[in-house]
Amino acid sequence: MRRYNAYFVIDLTGLLSGPVSELSSFVHRYYIDPIIYDTSYNPVDTITWAIILGLVVLGLIKLLGCLKISIDERLMLYTLPYILVGSSLRVIEDADLVAAPWRYFLVSPPVFFLVFFGTAACLLLTRRIWREEYHPKYAAIGFIWAIFNLALLSSVGLKNSWVIAAVFLLGSGLAGIFLFLRDRLSALSFLRDRFNMMIIYAHMLDASSTYIGVDWFGYYEKHVVPTFLINQVGTAAIMFPLKLAVLLPALWMIDRSLQEPSLKNLTKLTLITLGLAPAVRNTLRLALGV
Repeated sequence: MRRYNAYFVIDLTGLLSGPVSELSSFVHRYYIDPIIYDTSYNPVDTITWAIILGLVVLGLIKLLGCLKISIDERLMLYTLPYILVGSSLRVIEDADLVAAPWRYFLVSPPVFFLVFFGTAACLLLTRRIWREEYHPKYAAIGFIWAIFNLALLSSVGLKNSWVIAAVFLLGSGLAGIFLFLRDRLSALSFLRDRFNMMIIYAHMLDASSTYIGVDWFGYYEKHVVPTFLINQVGTAAIMFPLKLAVLLPALWMIDRSLQEPSLKNLTKLTLITLGLAPAVRNTLRLALGV
């Protein structure tokens, strides 16, 4: 979800010629310009970043396996503060609190890599220092980092504080429906897993923030498929059934097809991040009026 902004950049493609110029133009159009101008995703970079995300997940599993760090439920919970870190960093860029070129590191997807490597560094450092007792220290660093970001954002001041309550109530109400149904419908029994339910909750918050931002404040959705559907139906309320149509069968398949615990847990943590990170970012933006 994003408002339009324009930044001054120097285009060097005119200085090049032939295949190099064509390649440079392609890279600028599909990868660099969307970052520089912080505009919508396109089919090319969407597929590219999705492939990179999958490779990063697999690579992280291999790395943590070599370091004998278990990707268990405890690690998943203690990683949640770093989601707030990423969301608040995005809002710092939205609020124009960082000048170019540094601001480009806080635009998605570069900010994802920044937070990923920062989180990995904190994990490896605390694991090396405190051994098996690293979890609380690892989470504490994430909380301190997030609090620092929020303190920086406090200089902007809240303009629409009611949005925080609106997103929370709408998202919680919709997630609550599935909390009620999961014990009554056998088809939804897989939602008894707390992380599956957390994924639904995170994405209902995300859909709520997108709906309020697009329909009430005039923001726009950046991602390709949601943008197409929102334009077709004329309302961002389509995000609610869209997310459920994707997540419910995906979670059902994950629980039945992924037998390796580390891969299953990291996949679920990724899904939580993909919902909770934009939900927090959108809500903070709307509340701050940036």
